[in-house]
Order: sequence, then C-alpha cells, then structure tokens
Amino acid sequence: MSAWLAMAVVVLVGTLLPLQGLINARLGDGIHGPVAAAFVSFLVGTVMLGLYLLATRTSLMPEPGAKFPAWIWLGGAFGALYVAVFTLLVPRLGAASMICLSVFGQVTASLLLDHYGVLQAQRPADWTRILGALLVLAGVLLVAAPWRSPPRADAPQPSGSSLR
Repeated sequence: MSAWLAMAVVVLVGTLLPLQGLINARLGDGIHGPVAAAFVSFLVGTVMLGLYLLATRTSLMPEPGAKFPAWIWLGGAFGALYVAVFTLLVPRLGAASMICLSVFGQVTASLLLDHYGVLQAQRPADWTRILGALLVLAGVLLVAAPWRSPPRADAPQPSGSSLR
C-alpha cells in the first residue's frame, strides 16, 4: 500500500469518528446513559472483530514463551475511556470541537512519546514538529471557539436530519 493510499484510508476512517460519537450519544439518550452506550459500542465492535478473527482463523493464543507486563492491558482501558468521554461530551461540545480537542491531545502526547522514545524508537521533537502542534492548537481554538456562547438547548433543531 502506498503512503498516499494509507493516508487516504486514515482520513476516511477518521471521518467516521465524529459520526460514531454522535451515534453513541443518541444511543445513550435511549438507553441508560453514555457509559451504557459506550459499552454497547464496544460490544458490537468486539463481535465484529471476533467474526474477523474467526473468518481469518487468527489465533488469540500468545506466542510460546511470551510474557506481558501488567500495563499491556491499558490499551483497551484507554479506548473505553476515550469512547465513554466522547459519548458523554459530544452533545455539550459538538463533534467538531471534540475531534479537534482530541487530535490536539493526540499530537501533544505523540510528540512527547516520540521525543522520549516511549515504547518505540526515539524521534526528537524539533521546531517544525512543535510548530505543527501549535498550528493544530490554533485550529482547535478557531473550531472550538470557547469564547462563543454555547447553543441554547431550546433552540430550534434543523429539519430533515436523517439521524433523528
């Protein structure tokens, strides 16, 4: 897969994240809140991944002699936290603000993890990468615009939404 195609796939999959948050938030309205909706989201995802593993006959058994540190299981916990927080806050902050804020957090953490070589080869945070993160921050501020008043709960909703 070429780098351009790989980047296009990532952009395409990235377009699904705000929709996932909005769908989960709507589900949370109909069931017992955002954590229940996040659970259902992970349950559906787990079933889909399980079907893929069955179809590809991929084993879940560790390689012989493999030992895992206790922190290795945090990836699932972080994913659950991300989905639950997104589901909880997307109605309050909006999908665009949530994605921008999340991306800024990801870029900032990634620069630090790269710079210090946490769990991977070290990649120093030079001025161009730091400038890129600052530009992301500028974009976050322009999109999230925390100085603007939030929309009123009683404001009329746009008609014709197929997701309602």
